[in-house]
Amino acid sequence: MTLIKSISGIRGTIGGNTGDNLTPIDTVKFAAAYGTFIKNKNVGKEKITIVIGRDARISGKMISGLVSDTLIGLGIDVIDLGLSTTPTVEVAVPMEKADGGIILTASHNPKQWNALKLLNEKGEFLNGKDGEQILTIADNDDFDFAEVDDLGTVTKKKNYIKKHIKEVLKLKLVDKKAIKKAKFKVVVDGVNSTGGIAIPALLRELGVKCYELYCEPNGQFPHNPEPLKEHLTDISELVVKKKADLGIVVDPDVDRLALICEDGSMFGEEYTLVACADYVLGELKGGNTVSNLSSSRALRDVTEAHGGNYTASAVGEVNVVQMMKDTNTVIGGEGNGGIIYPDSHYGRDSLVGVALFLSHLAKKKVSCKQLRDSYPSYFMSKNKIELTPQIDVDNILHTMANKYKDEDVNTIDGVKIDFAEEWIHLRKSNTEPIIRIYTEAKSQQKADDLAERFIKEIKEII
Repeated sequence: MTLIKSISGIRGTIGGNTGDNLTPIDTVKFAAAYGTFIKNKNVGKEKITIVIGRDARISGKMISGLVSDTLIGLGIDVIDLGLSTTPTVEVAVPMEKADGGIILTASHNPKQWNALKLLNEKGEFLNGKDGEQILTIADNDDFDFAEVDDLGTVTKKKNYIKKHIKEVLKLKLVDKKAIKKAKFKVVVDGVNSTGGIAIPALLRELGVKCYELYCEPNGQFPHNPEPLKEHLTDISELVVKKKADLGIVVDPDVDRLALICEDGSMFGEEYTLVACADYVLGELKGGNTVSNLSSSRALRDVTEAHGGNYTASAVGEVNVVQMMKDTNTVIGGEGNGGIIYPDSHYGRDSLVGVALFLSHLAKKKVSCKQLRDSYPSYFMSKNKIELTPQIDVDNILHTMANKYKDEDVNTIDGVKIDFAEEWIHLRKSNTEPIIRIYTEAKSQQKADDLAERFIKEIKEII
């Protein structure tokens, strides 16, 4: 199964059969369902406007055309940002006073995938209730297209990455003077998508010397686009060769940020949020933070060291954002390198992450490796089990929760089992047909061993 419909959008592989893959028909159907949902929310409003933007993947132009024309057919005006980033579209929706937004990206998935990510009028991901309504509209083909005199229009706006960068530079805690004075040299891996446009442009504005690696936005991903250690050997080598201060890696839609230390070692995507939170909490003299259940304990430790409170949410950006609002959080996000900074907007944003991190590094006057070594040391193992339609995931999770009921078990999202010095989180992915298995411990060996133990136990249940 390579077509995944969820409350956050529709994701699938290009080609194949309708209903099984992200074909043109599936794209049109889901775009029509979303457009209809937005119209239903704004009954009586004379003109509805939706912002769209895409990453650089090969199918992006086709998917964008299908989505745009479908919305026009519903009588909706479209503002098309063209090549863009997920956070840029999120910023553009309220700036344009639009009624919603669609980001055309499959995020970290390989090039054969694409997706429609759906936003509300605030530029934030839809909640579960709204997502369910869209799925129902799509299932029932409940569309009412406009007559010829009422068709929508398209306005192309290609300058929004520049606007987004200006908004980042306005943030109070982005210390442009300190960054410029530090004279950083940075290598950027844009995985041949729109991060190759946005991140170098931001760095130039900050006075940073930038070496570009895979920054041609042609959609030909030179390595697996998920910013994990095993995929980032090229940039690690180039950071050392160029004697750079650090390396910056983003995924194709630029909402995940990974960093490389000056010696070519990984800063660790889990520690991107930890470092940015440390900076913000230090500048504000405290505050609350949020990350999801699959994120490192290091954020909790740093938050409490600054006198703040840490809260864990269910996995999924919409869940993190809601928890952040509920707990009046100053910074939050996800351990996959996703920084959510409310002073900017409620969405994962690598541009904001880069600006905050460089401010922190510049003002600390330490190397990237020294900064990383200053944080509590935890090690994670991220694994997965491929699913077939015959596997009863709910039964697996229920069995594991029951087996370990005497431990600290959290079941708000899959099953998380907290042991004294390590934890494991088992959950069905929202975006791929897999069970995700995340573990964390005080050493890599212990984290790997814990994962292997549970993979074996799960396979015995299957």
